[in-house]
Amino acid sequence: MNAGDHERSPGAVGARVYSTSFLRMYDVGVLGFNNHVAWRCPTSRILEHYNEFVSGNHLEAGVGTGWFLDHCQFPVPDPRIGLIDLNESTLQTASTRLSRYAPETHQADLLEPVHVQTDPFDSLGLCYLLHCLPVDPAQKTQVVPNLRSLLNPGAVVFGATVLGDQAGHNTVGRLMMWGLNRTGVFSNRDDTVEILTTGIEEHLDLVSLEIVGRVALFAGRLRARHSRP
Repeated sequence: MNAGDHERSPGAVGARVYSTSFLRMYDVGVLGFNNHVAWRCPTSRILEHYNEFVSGNHLEAGVGTGWFLDHCQFPVPDPRIGLIDLNESTLQTASTRLSRYAPETHQADLLEPVHVQTDPFDSLGLCYLLHCLPVDPAQKTQVVPNLRSLLNPGAVVFGATVLGDQAGHNTVGRLMMWGLNRTGVFSNRDDTVEILTTGIEEHLDLVSLEIVGRVALFAGRLRARHSRP
């Protein structure tokens, strides 16, 4: 996919928001304020989720600033890390932050099947990705099979996503939801626990799902192809 194709991707509008200047404020605004005040899911709880499920051979999709990979406890001292995102700025920001691990980076549209030349990974992180995808809620977990070619059989898939209006946001959360959805940063007004559960159970086995505040934390293992009739 060339640069023009990336610009025409359905996810391009939301991805463009993550400029270098926006990313400078991301850790304070999202991890420092939104998580604690608006979504009521402390950043420390999401970090615990990483510590539980991240492997030493990990692929991060929708990379943000790389904060969680910078702070989590990998099970090996020298992990292999892959970063994949549609946005060049997030890839640059996260790869610079994680330079001590020499991460490999891939620019790709996660709403389409991804095929890149690389060795497969043992875990996949989808932190705060799904609520940004500008597609029908039922289609969001399609990112898992879209990334299947980059994953080993039985790979652990885990992540976190902010739920939509039915989650019962507080006043700050409702204001944030309105603004973020209006500008295209979020596309999650109709995202529900039920839709998320159905989606992840379609692609993953041994699924766990926990609601913390207005955030769903999920994990499971990549299901083998055609394991269900």
